[in-house]
Amino acid sequence: MIAKPNVEASEKWVPKIATWLRQRGITLRYDEVTGGYLHENGGLPASEVPIGCQLVLSLGGGGTLLATTRVLQHRDILIFPVNLGRLGFLSATPPEDAIRELDHVLSGDYRESRRRLLNAQLLRGEELIATYDALNDVVVTNSSLARMVEFDLRVDESHMCGYKADGVIISTPTGSTAYSLSAGGPIIYPTVECFCLTPICPHILTNRPVVIPDSSVLELTLNSRNDSVWLTIDGQVGQVLEAGDKVLCGLSTKSVRLVAPRRMHFFDVLRDKLKWGDS
Repeated sequence: MIAKPNVEASEKWVPKIATWLRQRGITLRYDEVTGGYLHENGGLPASEVPIGCQLVLSLGGGGTLLATTRVLQHRDILIFPVNLGRLGFLSATPPEDAIRELDHVLSGDYRESRRRLLNAQLLRGEELIATYDALNDVVVTNSSLARMVEFDLRVDESHMCGYKADGVIISTPTGSTAYSLSAGGPIIYPTVECFCLTPICPHILTNRPVVIPDSSVLELTLNSRNDSVWLTIDGQVGQVLEAGDKVLCGLSTKSVRLVAPRRMHFFDVLRDKLKWGDS
């Protein structure tokens, strides 16, 4: 169990779910935040929670789920997201349904949604500086006030264009309902095999989001010469870029396994979260 800190609803639901699991003979490993909700001292560092586990409960919102996938470090473990946040496109199961859905999961009666990851490699000259896998998105953006980022984009062997913008979001279909959506990008069905390039406030207004196949490799070359351009992965980790740095993005060999609500499909989630059809 991995829980988001400082969530009032967790005071009720985390102990309730933990008690139900223990009554069924399930051994629990949990992080220090979850231990606080349980008023127990057995909390582990988050990186140690998944060791030996068959199922991980992510209790929070989308950010908690992103943090949980990073903690798994590509272990092939099923994740059950419980929505204790607000929007929750990924963690769509509400806490009042969690125990009922858990009962089905433990009996093998559940739907699994496997989400493909986006791999990003940072090159400085010929040196590989870092490599990351993203569930939602890879973002290059400027942290300085009113300063544009200048960069070139290539898709495979083709030059796409040069950008002047506040930045760019390279998102997976999973991440299409996150930062990319806020920046004007399209909603993409989770199983579509593609990535989306969404410019952030482009200087040229005709620079629009572009959807490309996930068999392609994107090469972003930074032209800006300032010390405030950041590469950010899922809004969780990142580092400062230097002029001339290249970011290569392509399909990762890894994926994430999520429990999907049995009675709620993708368009049900969109109608619920985006209030489609409300008068």
